Amino acid sequence: WDSLIWWALPPIMYTIFAVKPGDGSAREQAASCQKVLGGWANIANEYATKRYRSNLINWGMLPFLIPEGDLPFTNGDYIFVPEIRKAVEEKADVIKAYVVKDGALVPFEMTLGALTDDEREIIRKGCLINYYRG
Repeated sequence: WDSLIWWALPPIMYTIFAVKPGDGSAREQAASCQKVLGGWANIANEYATKRYRSNLINWGMLPFLIPEGDLPFTNGDYIFVPEIRKAVEEKADVIKAYVVKDGALVPFEMTLGALTDDEREIIRKGCLINYYRG
């Protein structure tokens, strides 16, 4: 039963929020460091450079965007993003997500910005290496 229950649960993945990440040396190393430490997404108001955003994608991380203003989450909150694979594959304009707060799911919306078909495929396959493996 433990195995069946384990595989039925959604994975817990880590993410960071920054207003405008990806400037300076961060654009080259930060995405790889985040992935190695268990990161699967970034949430930002905007990305400082296209290179940083591309590095996130190449490492298979989701480059979420959220409008400026009050954040629907705080440090340490759990964010549930149902059917994210389907949203990436079907080119959804809006990504529906939920913050788990006090036993309730509080909805909010994000986007992935403009992704090319190749970028979507890289994310779907988990990283650029897997994309080139075919």
